[in-house]
Amino acid sequence: MYLEGLGNTLLIALIAAAIGIFIGVTMAMINYINKKTGKLKPAAAVCRFYITLVRGTPVVLQLMILYFVVFAFWDNGIMIGAITFGLNSGAYVAEIARSGFESVDDGQMEAGRSLGLSTWQTMRSIIIPQAVRNCLPPLFNEFIMLVKETAIVGYVGIYDLGKIPGLIQSRTFDYLFPLLIAAALYLVVVMALTRILHMIERNLAKSDRNRGGVRNGK
Repeated sequence: MYLEGLGNTLLIALIAAAIGIFIGVTMAMINYINKKTGKLKPAAAVCRFYITLVRGTPVVLQLMILYFVVFAFWDNGIMIGAITFGLNSGAYVAEIARSGFESVDDGQMEAGRSLGLSTWQTMRSIIIPQAVRNCLPPLFNEFIMLVKETAIVGYVGIYDLGKIPGLIQSRTFDYLFPLLIAAALYLVVVMALTRILHMIERNLAKSDRNRGGVRNGK
């Protein structure tokens, strides 16, 4: 049961991360283009409203609304949970991606346009690669947060790792050890992901040092 719950937890987090990155990066691009060119103002206003709405309401309420109201007809709790956390994560990824876009030098957009590239070609070829590199560690950290936050899907009966201790407790009346086992599994997963994050950060730092040496003629 623990392994099944852990698998569902990781599945929900992975799907939610994919949805969140797609939504967040798209909204960040819209806001960035609007800021640099003055275009897409209506879309940028919608993005700002979405971010404010999602960040201003508890994720557990968003889960209940989608599970019991919006997708009440759908008998797939794992996907509903993944969509909920993906929509929620998208608002936070948008802010992470926004900081990544804004970390790119302001002259990059003008340089691309001066070479005859369209706004989208400049974003795709120049801005996005630099922005993704700058915000990769925070994005990975967002995934780590998703793994832990998905524990609340048990409130609507989804069998994830956070739900399993309650099922075991109802059968064995042992309340301590089921919780400790679940906590240990969460800890192992988070520690493994954190180690991967540190490896990514070290590789990025090493790459920065190498590029700095090349620029200095070393």
